[in-house]
Amino acid sequence: MRHIKLKLKIPKIRKKNKLFQLSIPFKLITRLDWYIIKKFLGTYIFSIILIISIAVVFDFNENMDKMMDHNAPWKAIIFDYYMNFIPYFANLFSQLFVFISVIFFTTKLAEHSEIIAMFSSGVSFKRILRPYMMSAGIIALATYYMGAYVIPRSSTKRLEFTEKYIRRQQTNFASNVQLEVGKGVIAYIENYQREEKTGMNFSLDKFKGKKLVSHLTASSISYDSTYTKKNRWTIHNYMIRKLVGMREKITRGDKKDTIINMQPNDILIVKGQEQELKTPELKRYIIRQKERGFANIQSFEIEYYRRYAIPFAAFILTLIGASLSSRKTKGGMGLSLGIGLALSFSYILFQSLSSSFAINGNFPPMIAVWIPNIIYAFIAFFVYKEGPK
Repeated sequence: MRHIKLKLKIPKIRKKNKLFQLSIPFKLITRLDWYIIKKFLGTYIFSIILIISIAVVFDFNENMDKMMDHNAPWKAIIFDYYMNFIPYFANLFSQLFVFISVIFFTTKLAEHSEIIAMFSSGVSFKRILRPYMMSAGIIALATYYMGAYVIPRSSTKRLEFTEKYIRRQQTNFASNVQLEVGKGVIAYIENYQREEKTGMNFSLDKFKGKKLVSHLTASSISYDSTYTKKNRWTIHNYMIRKLVGMREKITRGDKKDTIINMQPNDILIVKGQEQELKTPELKRYIIRQKERGFANIQSFEIEYYRRYAIPFAAFILTLIGASLSSRKTKGGMGLSLGIGLALSFSYILFQSLSSSFAINGNFPPMIAVWIPNIIYAFIAFFVYKEGPK
């Protein structure tokens, strides 16, 4: 018998650079995207380093005499103040750095005819904006996280240093404080000292409906900060009157530890206190103070809504900057950079003015904070429509 040999041609899998070649119809991030993202984020970080370095020099020259007069140690100046000063102001003016970065590197791309080359290869302006928005999204997330969770804790040391060595005019007392610490429970303190965390002539009234059922008076009350749980207070020289029908029961004592649903920062609102609270803590504080009938919490509400508005502004200002500077002009970078700086500073100024209206007037804080974003969103839409095609 003959043996029949069959030769089967098995297609070889070609390799290139030891990697399989795959035909992917759509790539989420292309080489063009990576190129623009690296340019964007690199310029953003460089502008932060440059402008914050200048800000540190000016701040040190302005406050150096006060620091030296109050014998501030160099360790506290560097680590407690400036190491917390840098992230706070970098995050505060994040939208300015975004705008400058976009204007700067996009103008460079236009000058070198790189954007014209992108258009010539069939890439639309809308497609070019995709890596811009990706970069803005990264910056927005970083800005929100820093403002909501990182900076509030670092602001505590910075504000303590400012109060101790620079300003030294912080309000340390409050008088005639009345607040609701529970349902039908009203607390009153005639005088409160912030440093000692002690109040004089304290009273606590409990109501059932409209009827008074208990009345506590004490010569002084002090906050126990060493206790693991919050809201622990010590009352001195107290008297408790409990009313049951027509009867009255009186209890006296020299000292008593008790839990009262209030904290020192509920009694005395210090300037900059809202910067020390993380976003969840800030939200709970606002809700608690509203329930107690506090009216002077506009600065807390502005800080809360601002933490959401500033990250969103990164997208708006990125769109404006890219639309303005992507066209090649005879004036070069100067004209685009000038327009960009004018718009970014006007945004910051407008944001400050609207916040002042909310604090000093009856303007709703949420609307006041978001008005600049709404107006500049319309500007961004108009500039985008007039941008290069």
